[in-house]
Amino acid sequence: MKRKILIGTVFLSFLTWTGVMAQQEAEALSLSLKEAQDYALSHNKAVINARADVEVSKAALWETISAALPQVNMSASFADNLKLMTTLLPGEFFGQPGTKIPVTFGSQFNTSTSVDASLLLFNAPLYIGIETTRLAQKLSQQSLQKSELDTKESVSTAYFLILITEKSLQLLEENIVNMNELMKSTRSMFAAGMAESTDVDQMVLNVTQVENSKTSLERTIELNYNLLRFQLGVPAGTAITLTETLESMTESINVEVLLSQDFDHKQNIDFMLVEGQEMISELTLKSQKASNLPTLAGFYNYGKNGMGDKINDQQWFDNSMIGLNLSVPIFSGGQRYSRIKQAQIKLEKARTTKEMVAEQLLLQESQLRYNLVNANLQYMSQKDNLEVSKRVYESTENKFRQGMASSIDLTQASNQYLQAESNYLSALMDLLQTKVALDKLLNNI
Repeated sequence: MKRKILIGTVFLSFLTWTGVMAQQEAEALSLSLKEAQDYALSHNKAVINARADVEVSKAALWETISAALPQVNMSASFADNLKLMTTLLPGEFFGQPGTKIPVTFGSQFNTSTSVDASLLLFNAPLYIGIETTRLAQKLSQQSLQKSELDTKESVSTAYFLILITEKSLQLLEENIVNMNELMKSTRSMFAAGMAESTDVDQMVLNVTQVENSKTSLERTIELNYNLLRFQLGVPAGTAITLTETLESMTESINVEVLLSQDFDHKQNIDFMLVEGQEMISELTLKSQKASNLPTLAGFYNYGKNGMGDKINDQQWFDNSMIGLNLSVPIFSGGQRYSRIKQAQIKLEKARTTKEMVAEQLLLQESQLRYNLVNANLQYMSQKDNLEVSKRVYESTENKFRQGMASSIDLTQASNQYLQAESNYLSALMDLLQTKVALDKLLNNI
């Protein structure tokens, strides 16, 4: 019996492990930059919330519109008059002058049902409110667009960081292999009396420093992958493979074409959002002014009343009514004036904000174009410096093997080469980020 239980437990554990492995394989992602951006637009939490706000704004619009549509309500009531009300009437009514006669009015049971229908015929603030809600829905769509642009930019930055750090790791690993060979050669030279012990110690120190840098860089790569996972909206353990390379992304950069593209700040999403806020402020001011206008509504009522001393034996009577309600605001103690004044100030503030954002966008365009030119120049310069540093290092390494250069000379050349690699990758990262920032401003992303 115990053996059967053990076998069953092992079998269930195997099925569980197989399911987990299958799930992990299903979760693995292989993405280009464009695929990563598209995936994030469907799974990023901020974008999902922005999309939910759009749905909320649609429901809010119909809620506002429904206030202008006919309203129909039905009501019913039932009352059991446990003790009917008694009043005194003059005795003259009953031939007993000079006395008061108690008389009971009503019936024990009263039942009523009614249907009420109403329709706003004129309500200026409501009509302006519908227009405002419709504009708010448009703004929610624009907010979603901004959230998508921000997410694409964040995904691009995380994607670039991973490629840069992985390239740095690749270069470090190549340097470690080369340094280990040099260290092995230096020990052989020391054994043959062609090098000093300090040369061996220097080689060991160089290898140790680079290996420590490699360990730190591996942790940085995992942090960058976690950043990308967060932007993609996937669990922390999801395996991700990037299908693009730095070389392919660098080749796709055409600085001249990007700089030649015109910029219309009115088509920028940030400007459209503040412009929408200005329009809402204008409608708010109109609504406050319209609150001084009268409100006209039509109504219709139909009902039936039942009365009797027995529940199942009541007399029923119909009643109906149709009419108009007119409400004219006359005096509110200055409340409406204060609200109008506040709305005017907020409108002026919204207009100032729109002008400020327009100026900021134009300045940002000029700065980003300058940054792109400068980043491209720095990239080309650092690329040339890397080639020079590589030649210097290879030459110094060759001289060291021949005994014509010291370990200190080789260490300096190695450090200069590593620094040139770091500067090159930093310049490349700056170029990619600057391009994405300008693409976002120009609505290219």
